[in-house]
Amino acid sequence: MSLTLETRVAQATPADLPLRGIRPNIVQSIRAFRVQELQEAAQALGQHFLYANLANAQTKQDVLDLIGQQFMLAVHVGKNFDALYDSMTDPVHKSGPQPGFIVVLEHIPANAKFDKEAREQLLDIFRDAADYWGDRKIPFRCFYSFL
Repeated sequence: MSLTLETRVAQATPADLPLRGIRPNIVQSIRAFRVQELQEAAQALGQHFLYANLANAQTKQDVLDLIGQQFMLAVHVGKNFDALYDSMTDPVHKSGPQPGFIVVLEHIPANAKFDKEAREQLLDIFRDAADYWGDRKIPFRCFYSFL
């Protein structure tokens, strides 16, 4: 009797090609990526796709409210950046195995009411979330653009 081991090699689909060469836990500018391609890649990989269009936001509160609404997070997220981080990490991890995340923050405001410091604080929350999920060996890729 002979046993044959079959090794299955994951076939790259056109949908996951945009992510080829992109680290599994990163926050980076959306640059040449299109939102539709990222959404298709998330679907092909069986990962969560979180999208927030922040074009109508002017202030930190607006940004938090829109992210909370569009990601369908708990109401307390709109209070501060710490609450946003908390809602994207531990409770989600405790809810069961996670397949990974592709997050898009489109049109982050760049104005006097949401200045460079506020933008960096927001992106730091997502960098910290990427580290959190990376420690658990779960992909978390966040792509962003400024308005």
